[in-house]
Amino acid sequence: MENHKVLIIKDLSVSFINDNSSNEVIHSISYHLNSNEILGIVGESGSGKSVSSMAILGLLPIKTSRINNGQILYKNIDLTKCAIKDYQNIRGKEISMVFQEPMSSLNPSMTCGKQVVEILLQHTALSKNEAKSETLQLFEKVKLPYPNKIFKAYPHEISGGQKQRVMIAMAIACKPQILIADEPTTALDVTVQKEIISLLKELQNENNMSVIFITHDLALISEIADRVLVMYKGEVVEQNTVQGIFKSPQHNYTKALIASRPSLNKRLKYLPTINAILSNTVSNEVITKEERKRRHNDIYNKPPLLEVLNIEKEYLSKSGWFSKPETFKAVDNVSFKLYEGETLGLVGESGCGKSTLGNAILQISKATAGKIIYNGIDITTLNKLQTRTLRKEIQIIFQDPYSSLNPRIPIGNAIMEPMKVHNLYDNNDIRKEKAIELLNRVGLNETYFNRYPHEFSGGQRQRIGIARTIALQPKLIICDESVSALDISVQAQVLNLLNELKEKFGFTYIFISHDLAVVKYMSDQLLVMNNGKIEELNDADIIYESPKKDYTRNLINAIPKGL
Repeated sequence: MENHKVLIIKDLSVSFINDNSSNEVIHSISYHLNSNEILGIVGESGSGKSVSSMAILGLLPIKTSRINNGQILYKNIDLTKCAIKDYQNIRGKEISMVFQEPMSSLNPSMTCGKQVVEILLQHTALSKNEAKSETLQLFEKVKLPYPNKIFKAYPHEISGGQKQRVMIAMAIACKPQILIADEPTTALDVTVQKEIISLLKELQNENNMSVIFITHDLALISEIADRVLVMYKGEVVEQNTVQGIFKSPQHNYTKALIASRPSLNKRLKYLPTINAILSNTVSNEVITKEERKRRHNDIYNKPPLLEVLNIEKEYLSKSGWFSKPETFKAVDNVSFKLYEGETLGLVGESGCGKSTLGNAILQISKATAGKIIYNGIDITTLNKLQTRTLRKEIQIIFQDPYSSLNPRIPIGNAIMEPMKVHNLYDNNDIRKEKAIELLNRVGLNETYFNRYPHEFSGGQRQRIGIARTIALQPKLIICDESVSALDISVQAQVLNLLNELKEKFGFTYIFISHDLAVVKYMSDQLLVMNNGKIEELNDADIIYESPKKDYTRNLINAIPKGL
């Protein structure tokens, strides 16, 4: 039986209205969704992929947005002319959505089970008891462990992957015809991501659903979609089957998206960025095995900059008012050496202890046992004043630059602030000069000095975060998931920048990430953690070519490879 079209978008244009001016963000896009099909929509932040999907569900802000023209046809109904009351019958019941960030989409004051029950009571004729048993069945269907326990749990009590499964259970509760999944795996571990992808495919087959899967990761799209739509600056620049897109991409932007992801087979000196590909200025210079070996001989023939010896970090966990506290080891007897000029990759699934270990090295959270020797000094024994001085030497680049920047302080002042705290330079004029120098260094310029964080894109904010970190000229920088929330080409720019700064200033990095393709590209040595312990520690290339442990093998096999 030939697929019929369940959704047709015709010449859709959307504008955002701001202070009497109108800015068109979607320019006359047209596409369709077939029954029982997974359509991938791919593009970077600002390409219009989420805005166009919000338009389908009537979720665009009424006061600040406007559909200029076009139609969204579902069951011969034009949704652009649909009344709010009619939308309430369609939304959740016939067209449903899974959002990128489950924590902000789930109600923190309601148990997970109650949130799904509420949807069933609203859209079906089920009784409360029937809705409860249906919810438990849904929790089993989305492969949640201990459905009864999760039914009674609040969102903050379960992991990121489990929260995403609860969201999927909510979205499929009423057996919708169309499921829109907007970046549903961006913040998840590579193994959990693989599970969620398999789950969505399984549910789609089982329920004959049509799925729109939105992401900025083309390699991921190749694992789930039947057809792909590429969006760029509010336009659809290419549509084709997955095979067609990967084997013979037509548009330069599609070619750029495919090329921007770090390769697992070769190590380029500079990752190609979208701009470099579009302007035909790509460098194909490769770091050879001989060059890498020479560099490693230089690095590893010196004494270590940092020595971590039998580090442990214990937490007390209480499961009830009268129960005895139990100890939980987040980091369990971890030892390794880090050398000046080295990048040590630190990988593992959420909860494996990698960020806890990073915090112990930074002295944000003191280790329970063991020693951390930095430049010959055991930093676990330092007092407050000595630790503050150490902060200048060991810095961190956070995952979310927006929450680490004060929204009320212009970014120039934010970069000068650590210089003042550590009494660097004689006066504010010199500090300002240095801050402008740093902005230029990270690819911004002095015109940005007096702007506020909200005026920048995610990639620009991450550059500001990097400028602020290197303002103190630290020796060691811990990058904690510092590129995981960025678009693929912005990620390429930031990784190139980190490598460039490392060359110029001789930085040493601990690079924490759940994106294994990125970690392999950046790292000299790789440390794999699991349940607080070291699973494997070796040269990054050796671990990828022949992992010794099943755990590492599973992590590597879960990386989306593209076609």
